[in-house]
Parts: sequence; C-alpha cells; structure tokens
Amino acid sequence: MASPDLELQGSIVARLKADATLSVLISSRVYDQPPEGATFPYFTIGEAQFLRDDATCVSGGQVYLTMHAWSRAVGFLEVKRIADAVAESLHLAPLTLATNHLISVNHRQTRVFRDADGLTSHAVIEFVAYVEKPTA
Repeated sequence: MASPDLELQGSIVARLKADATLSVLISSRVYDQPPEGATFPYFTIGEAQFLRDDATCVSGGQVYLTMHAWSRAVGFLEVKRIADAVAESLHLAPLTLATNHLISVNHRQTRVFRDADGLTSHAVIEFVAYVEKPTA
C-alpha cells in the first residue's frame, strides 16, 4: 500500500497532463523536479504533508498539497492562467487512488509573486485532500 500523498501525486500528474486547457498553456511540462534548463512555462509538484485524523473504525486524514507554476512571460498574466487552470482541474476532482480512498480534494488558495531573480513569475497553488486508508 502506498502513502496517500504518493498516490495523490500520481493521480494529479495524470489528470493535469490530460487537461486540455492546461495543455495549451504548458504542453506536457508537469514535473516532480524540472530538468536542467526546463522550458518556461511549466508546473511542478511541490511539498506534501499528511496529517492523520483517525476516528473509530476509520483510518485517514488530510493531505496538504503545495504545487507551483512558473513563467518568464512579462507580468503575471501567464502564471495566473496556469494557476487557475490547475485549480479548476483539481478542485473537487474525482481522482482515483490505487489503495487509499479519496473523499475530496479542495483548492485552498493561490499566491502569485515575482521570484527573487526579478524575471520569474511564480504561483503557489495549495490544496487539501481528505483520504481514508483501507482497513485491515
């Protein structure tokens, strides 16, 4: 059995690579870690945190997911479009996990800013997913 955040990552990457709107914006440039000299714009899977919240007869919790969009286009327009496409694709998406059960995935917030290099526009897109683990 895989961890819920690892299973979510696989489902998220598959969904985003198949999303028509996002494909127009970034092609298939969805990375866990971008290759050296990656072409802009692109999207990266970021940090994940699992908080266990078991109840009687139920094992599960919340997975907090942080994702990133990157652009070198002038202004914030391109990176905001990418961030919105990601949020729209994943918010309440019916993702399938191999061994865990996804109850729901919810977009929490998006922050957009200029990176310290003064050239790169950066969006941080955050989600929370509620999952149940299979019982023994």
